[in-house]
Amino acid sequence: MLLELFEWLGKDVRAFNVFSYITLRTVLAAMTALVISFVIGPWMIRKLTVLKIGQSVRSDGPQTHLVKAGTPTMGGALILTAVAVTTLLWGDLSNRYVWACLVTTVGFGAIGWIDDYRKVVHKNSKGLSAKSKFFWQTVIAATALSYLAFRANLPQQTDLIVPFFKTVAIPLGAIGFIVLGWFMVVGFSNAVNLTDGLDGLAIMPTVMVASALAIFAYVAGNKVFATYLGVPHIAGAGELAIFCGAIAGAGLAFLWFNAYPAEVFMGDVGALALGGALGLVAVICRQEIVLIIMGGVFVVETLSVMIQVASFKLTGKRVFRMAPLHHHYELKGWKENQVVVRFWIITMMLVLFGLSTLKLR
Repeated sequence: MLLELFEWLGKDVRAFNVFSYITLRTVLAAMTALVISFVIGPWMIRKLTVLKIGQSVRSDGPQTHLVKAGTPTMGGALILTAVAVTTLLWGDLSNRYVWACLVTTVGFGAIGWIDDYRKVVHKNSKGLSAKSKFFWQTVIAATALSYLAFRANLPQQTDLIVPFFKTVAIPLGAIGFIVLGWFMVVGFSNAVNLTDGLDGLAIMPTVMVASALAIFAYVAGNKVFATYLGVPHIAGAGELAIFCGAIAGAGLAFLWFNAYPAEVFMGDVGALALGGALGLVAVICRQEIVLIIMGGVFVVETLSVMIQVASFKLTGKRVFRMAPLHHHYELKGWKENQVVVRFWIITMMLVLFGLSTLKLR
């Protein structure tokens, strides 16, 4: 919206043309999302408290978590509101990538909202059934990916890029693109959700990965930089830097309220949406492998659950004291803050390693 306004004003006052730069709008998007979240955050927390939309805690989990029972949840709605409003304000609304990411994010958020609402309001511990959740995630992801796949007109828009190699690209075609994209979008959506078990644990890695993806999006959308760095040029992908900037800004503001001891939890409404958003941005920028590297904490948390379930079903024994992995370390004696900060540090190193793939080719 604002971009169109400034472009119109720029015809008469050249100073307004500065807003056409993606870099400036990315910074402004992060700041706008930060301010929106800070402004409406306290009100939303009070509203959730009054409505008694509180978190339930597993009785078989770490005993230190019992004090968290009743803490307002569904706070991810705050992040989604800030991201959506900010992207609409600063993004190019004629860009199909922006709309694909917005619709997918809001759609996944709606799935999480229904799941959370059934759990905390209707007191249905199961919430939305796993099959229903998986079905609707698939419908939304497949729709967005099909739209992108069949509108792609260049090979680099669907090829799988292997980091550290300039000339290694695996042709996927439309179907392969959709299948791989589905694994990334749905997989990371659930991975972030599984990671969201401690105060601040999921949101800070999300902020770091989104910030890095903003750089990848900007480079992919800039033909000069893409050619120089040997990454696929995806015309229009640069606008996703604004979307990622909004996620980073809203996420940092949410961390203010979610830091230990948390005043509010993200809930499925936030975790499912943010994970799906990260996955789709990586797919559009053709950086699926890099996202797996940078989001290594999310990946390992998910693998820990899969290993635990498989081991128990096959042998009757558990590999970890408790899954996901962060609970395993808690039961080993790590304090909650230790687990969170150490996972943050690991994510920071992985993100830096992922960013190095831009040059090391």
